[in-house]
Amino acid sequence: MMKLSIITVNFNDAKGLERTIKSVISQNYHNYEFIIIDGGSSDGSLDIIKKYEQHIDYWVSEPDGGIYQGMNKGLRQAKGDFVNFMNSGDSFHSASVLERIFSLDTDADIITGTHVGSPHPNIGKDGISLYTLCTGAVDHQASFIKRDVALRHPYDEKYRIVSDWKFFIEALVIDNCSFFYTETIVVDVDMNGISNTSLDLNRREREAVLRELFPERILTDYHLLMSIHPDILKISPRLTKSQSIRKTIVKLARILLSIKRV
Repeated sequence: MMKLSIITVNFNDAKGLERTIKSVISQNYHNYEFIIIDGGSSDGSLDIIKKYEQHIDYWVSEPDGGIYQGMNKGLRQAKGDFVNFMNSGDSFHSASVLERIFSLDTDADIITGTHVGSPHPNIGKDGISLYTLCTGAVDHQASFIKRDVALRHPYDEKYRIVSDWKFFIEALVIDNCSFFYTETIVVDVDMNGISNTSLDLNRREREAVLRELFPERILTDYHLLMSIHPDILKISPRLTKSQSIRKTIVKLARILLSIKRV
């Protein structure tokens, strides 16, 4: 039976923390350890931690450098075969989540389910590529990651909100780790997190990550692909199979662009 390390990072979110804790300790699957990393909260979070201390395997409360430093601290304490980051405010969707995940017939490095409560689409159902990662994101809270994979790619603490996205690019694209997608609903997402409210910062940090990981010749192709609407990109292979169809489409596009003066 696989052991899971559930890591929760919290800072001044006592109400959200209690919601997360309740969802963890209600699980039917019990082969897990529960780690809480608190960033030195002053809002009553410590009272919540102490209230449920008998269910927590390790906790610490001290000032730190942000969520990703907290996640790395938790990862260093983890002893499970897999790790899951269920940060404060988010919660497991039902009591049977872990039981369902660890009954799956897979030995993948990363297992990812789905979420509710967020407008962001789930990706992974149709496979993972650099393009799908650049146009979306693997659901981090709904993911179960082999601990040795997570340790090979610690979260980059210089970023505020995209280090989990960077992790998946490093692990799935560069390291070619195996991936398994399941329709199991894993997490109810708290939409108050900074990554859900700072869209401009998200865009700027994503661009910085790509420039860090890939040479300019790759980024040129990336920017070209990103300029094409996904609906057009999906049907383009079929449209370009016939030379006559391709020529007709190009002519129509030029006419439409001239009319619209684009």
